Amino acid sequence: MWKKGGMIMQIAFTYMGTVVGAGFATGQEILQFFTRFGYWGSLTIALATAMFIWLGTKMMLISSDIQANSYEDLNKTLFGERLGGWISFFMMFILLGVTAVMLAGAGSIFEENWNFSYQAGLLITIAGCFILLRKGMNAILAVNSIVVPMMLLFTGIVLYDTFTTPESDRWLTLVTDQSPMAAWSAPFLYAAFNLSMSQAVLVPLGASVRDKKAIKTGAWIGGIGIGFMLLAGHIALSLHMPGIQQYAIPMGGIARQLGHTAQWIYIFLIFAEIFTTLIADIYGLTLQMRQRVSWSPTIITIGILILCYLMSQIGFGPLLSTLYPLFGLISLGWLILIIRHRKSPHKPRDER
Repeated sequence: MWKKGGMIMQIAFTYMGTVVGAGFATGQEILQFFTRFGYWGSLTIALATAMFIWLGTKMMLISSDIQANSYEDLNKTLFGERLGGWISFFMMFILLGVTAVMLAGAGSIFEENWNFSYQAGLLITIAGCFILLRKGMNAILAVNSIVVPMMLLFTGIVLYDTFTTPESDRWLTLVTDQSPMAAWSAPFLYAAFNLSMSQAVLVPLGASVRDKKAIKTGAWIGGIGIGFMLLAGHIALSLHMPGIQQYAIPMGGIARQLGHTAQWIYIFLIFAEIFTTLIADIYGLTLQMRQRVSWSPTIITIGILILCYLMSQIGFGPLLSTLYPLFGLISLGWLILIIRHRKSPHKPRDER
């Protein structure tokens, strides 16, 4: 019983840690997808939470049924052999770009906050990724089991501080000049983008768990946890609207008000979220490359880390700004197909 409970919480924490990346932790994603729409934000967060619960569960169960080796197997099941292969190739390119940007962000944190050089920050982060990735999925589960509870605790502290502040109910009354159509399309875009990006780790996670009930329960807890952190961030950000929109890291501005210790913890959590995203993406990319080349996982991982290091030197922002809109459209198509997907014709694995 305890073993099953531990497995469920590892699934839940890994799900939360995969979706709650650096953009989420900084507050920018919450601000752009929800808070700027005023009081509509809490309702659209509820819709996004329902999609995370439903479709996150479905993604992992399909992955378990088809015994997916990587997210390419899932995409071929959804899109067909040829189109699924092309979409997986495009996703691999996007993941490389995102990983390079995450690595650059980690280097900047070392440089701006911890008195290390940018290059030293990159190399320390790369070394940590390589050491942990040698342990495979177990490392991802272990790291998220530490980082996510800390993030939940910090979120709870921010929420408590917000509710002890005058006008803490602004999230219920905040008006906006944004259109209702934009507000109600935002949760679909947000869920589509984050769920499709999280395939890199959730697909092999689902395939590695034989107990379907554990997958369902873990995905439910994870989806609710994502919803809680979205709502808590939205409530805190709403209190400081519209001025908070000027900050590159909105939640950092709120953390500063909690004192020096809270700000230091927050900076550490930002790095930890970047780090969990890095190891998840590199793990997914390694599995994807193993289906295309016959190299060992260690060689592939080293190659990916070197490539991301080189890309982090030249900056990848302009390319990502071009690719992200296209990836958003593919993500919406992916969302529609996973919603429509019925029981896989593949024979499911026997449960323990």
